[in-house]
Amino acid sequence: MEKIKNKIYSVIIFIIPFLLVCTAGCIFAKKNSAVPLHVKGGSFTNSLGMVFNEIPAGTFIMGSKMDELERNEDEILHKVTLTKQFYMQTTEVTQGQWKAIIKSNPSSYKECGNDCPVETVSWNDIQTFINKLNKRGEGIYRLPTEAEWEYAVRAGTTTAFNTDNCIYGAYENFSPDSENNSSLDDSLFNCSFGVYHGTPLPVASLKPNAWGLYDMHGNVSEWVNDEYGRYPSTHVVDPTGPSSGKNKVVRGGNYGSHAGQCRSAFRRQESPDYKIFAIGFRLVREIDQ
Repeated sequence: MEKIKNKIYSVIIFIIPFLLVCTAGCIFAKKNSAVPLHVKGGSFTNSLGMVFNEIPAGTFIMGSKMDELERNEDEILHKVTLTKQFYMQTTEVTQGQWKAIIKSNPSSYKECGNDCPVETVSWNDIQTFINKLNKRGEGIYRLPTEAEWEYAVRAGTTTAFNTDNCIYGAYENFSPDSENNSSLDDSLFNCSFGVYHGTPLPVASLKPNAWGLYDMHGNVSEWVNDEYGRYPSTHVVDPTGPSSGKNKVVRGGNYGSHAGQCRSAFRRQESPDYKIFAIGFRLVREIDQ
């Protein structure tokens, strides 16, 4: 009887430390599942150095209020619910990351360097990049939906910019109208003029929004996945845009945009084979279920 008690005691002594360690955080991998690289604190970094922050599910108001300065008619205000969290890339895809997959660099600003956003890429070009990236076994990547993009840029805000109703040079690379003279909105939006750079900057050169995402109001504009179409006026859940259409949506301002074109709600449309030196993209990585 005493021997049995001693064996039980030995088993307990062995198991308790194991349980304590697992309480602090054991990871059990599914058989044959791909193990992601550097997952920590709600973020993910893949082998190309792309960093993704986890964006929570939630409900927000998409579009712009009727009295928002420089509002466009296609920014119909409506409620959107996103039922699944997702990883949003913290920066625009860089020239170095593009070259690692495609083995060439289409950018007009090559001299800016590997850490600058890749640009002069069409929506169709990006699909080739994504298809090759997805074959690396590090998760499923795609362009964000238009709703995911606006939800992420707002990061809980309801104002014209995620910094309130002003856009600041400390946060975004855009074109203050004191330099560009392309709009009359300098006295309306540019509460702090900032610096006119006139070219893209290396990603993450300026301050991020509340969710740790850089350059979403400026630097380069960004392709999203959706076909361009009219917004609904009612509450929608996990919208992916129209089922068909001629053009794709581009979101966000760029280094040459005046403040009104950098607003969280601003949207434009371009042909999927269109490419120009001021449009790039960032990716979503789907969270393993």
